[in-house]
Amino acid sequence: MRVDPFGGARQQQGRPRRGFGGIRWWILILFAGYAAWSWFGSAKVDPYTGEQAHYGTSAEEEVQLGAQAFQQVLGDANAQGALLPANAQASQEIRQIAQRLIERVPQVTAALAAQNQQQAPTDHQTFQWDVAVIQSDQANAFCLPGGKMAVYTGLIPIAQTPDAMAVVMGHEIAHALLRHGSQRMAQQKLVQMGQMAAGMAVGGMDPQQQQAVMAALGAGAQYGLILPYGRNHETQADKVGLMLAAAACYDPKAAIPLWERMSQLGGGERPPEFASTHPDPANRIQVLQGLMPQAEQYRAQFCGAGAASTAAN
Repeated sequence: MRVDPFGGARQQQGRPRRGFGGIRWWILILFAGYAAWSWFGSAKVDPYTGEQAHYGTSAEEEVQLGAQAFQQVLGDANAQGALLPANAQASQEIRQIAQRLIERVPQVTAALAAQNQQQAPTDHQTFQWDVAVIQSDQANAFCLPGGKMAVYTGLIPIAQTPDAMAVVMGHEIAHALLRHGSQRMAQQKLVQMGQMAAGMAVGGMDPQQQQAVMAALGAGAQYGLILPYGRNHETQADKVGLMLAAAACYDPKAAIPLWERMSQLGGGERPPEFASTHPDPANRIQVLQGLMPQAEQYRAQFCGAGAASTAAN
């Protein structure tokens, strides 16, 4: 007997062939049809970027998921005694920055949508904005779907200034506005369906062949889809976040030294860009430099032509 990768075991003595190969092909066709319907059926033009985007859940569901995740984060921080009180100086400073950014969300949303000849989205109107400051050595921050934010104190000495902190927080808010969480869910669903279809296709191979094929397909999905998708999201959030910080009257030029400092974290060692979810710092800085004229226009539009970098109201 010999092994056929799609038809399974096939006898060579002229006996009638079983029909499982044909069934497998029909299953693969159905998988492909459903994947295409699910992927292209969720396609919309992102009003913030003008690019095609795919969403795996509704905006309302995102808000609920974000609120649940935030409660888990707060619970863990409370249990560790790491959640700073609202009257702590760091909490007050971070909340002031967040408030200024949030106030500019409607204007920046409308401006970017008009630039891309799209109707301004209203999803942000249902956001339940909040920000927590957590004592930690991590130089990190995030904004969950629905507007729940956290900033770790390890980021403060890296940011150094309110302008740079506003750039980071604007970037994180942009991820929520762009609904990147929902887009990742759609992508993950597509990858999972592809893996299921591939597993069906190689069912007739010997175990070593199956392992080799699935490993190759997994690497292809990782480097050809998942990682580029993540890097594109980071670039999108850089742009939208920079415009948001500028419109909130922070100095967008603070983004350049910020990312230079960020690039030195961990001794400056990082994987090559093609193997990372984030753009290479040098490429990131180059993109940000190219966005500076537009950011300065936003700053002049919302803060006056003579706007200067401010650390507080």
